Amino acid sequence: MTIVPNFQTAVDPQKLDKLAEVAVKVGLRLEQGQDLVITAPIAALPLVRLITKHAYIAGAGIVSTFYSDEETTLARYQHAPDGSFDKASDWLYEGMAKAYANGAARLAIAGDNPMLLSGQDPAKVARANKANSMAYKPALEKIANFDINWNIISYPNPSWARQVFPDVPEDVAVGKLADAIFAASRVDVADPIGAWAEHNANLKKRSTWLNGERFSALHFTGPGTDLTVGLAEGHEWHGGASTAKNGITCNPNIPTEEVFTTPHALKVEGHVSSTKPLSHQGTLIDNIQVKFEGGRIVEAKASRGEEVLNKVLDTDEGARRLGEVALVPHSSPISKSGILFYNTLFDENASCHIALGQCYSKCFLDGASLSQEQIKAQGGNSSLIHIDWMIGSDKVDIDGIRADGSSVPVMRNGEWA
Repeated sequence: MTIVPNFQTAVDPQKLDKLAEVAVKVGLRLEQGQDLVITAPIAALPLVRLITKHAYIAGAGIVSTFYSDEETTLARYQHAPDGSFDKASDWLYEGMAKAYANGAARLAIAGDNPMLLSGQDPAKVARANKANSMAYKPALEKIANFDINWNIISYPNPSWARQVFPDVPEDVAVGKLADAIFAASRVDVADPIGAWAEHNANLKKRSTWLNGERFSALHFTGPGTDLTVGLAEGHEWHGGASTAKNGITCNPNIPTEEVFTTPHALKVEGHVSSTKPLSHQGTLIDNIQVKFEGGRIVEAKASRGEEVLNKVLDTDEGARRLGEVALVPHSSPISKSGILFYNTLFDENASCHIALGQCYSKCFLDGASLSQEQIKAQGGNSSLIHIDWMIGSDKVDIDGIRADGSSVPVMRNGEWA
């Protein structure tokens, strides 16, 4: 008889319940009667059940969950005909977009094996990603434009845990990853909701200071980096809790340690090197080095995953331009953990980072009232992708550049100046 291990026993049930409660009460702040759309790996079923419980306690109208499965994802790459990789489930994403247009909230649970597709044909992966991005665009726009309250959290899927902690037994790895997720998500304390209120207040202080300075650009210097990131006209810094266009104040990312805004798509100059690997769609892209001219990446190298990186950059015109710049102190809890999560939700909160692709309309003054044409005119980027990668460390300095050319220290050796 084969004994199937029960990895759920490695996960603290009380902390998992707290994570579910924080997702609903802090991440989403779900309102009475509001519907909820959840996407999750099938391994995260225990967390989905708890979130569903807390959502209905909060008064949710109806909770609908769509599951993914690693084995069925791999089956496509191993057995599907070639034409499959230029198709996507348009009907599903059209339905999601309709749900969001009708007021539903969105919750995504991350946790898939970050290296799931590392052994598959990069060209097929790129084609499938592009088809999926195009089909998902109507729904993504509702999220990127912050029309709705949304949230991303994580679950310690065994296949992900094996990647993060490869040198211990699988059940031990799951327990260690669960503890790391709980700590980063601030649910390992007596009052997680109070802890998030305090954390949001601290992030608000940082964004308020940056908004008061009204810098025209940020200058990053460090090993392999001399980069000037122009900031969009009328940009606005955000961090922690933000208010969506539907009037609900939510925390889109749990965890989060960043304050972020919109760069000017045409005003990025210089070169920059990544300080942590980027795990993207099953491929690890390491030691990224790019050169910007006129806001556009004109040269791109990587010691690993370079072919995938260049396919990402060729997704569309906006893929070679920036849609976000974010500041995170090197002493953030996630950085201090010393763990490489192979998951952007966590790794981006260990380091300052930039994002290729789509900008957030909320990162403009009065962004809710701006049209797409106005956002573009003020320097906002448009793309099918939004991919964060890390450029900060304890060796990177950042200066804010004012309109008159004078500079103000923002970060020194990776810490707030």
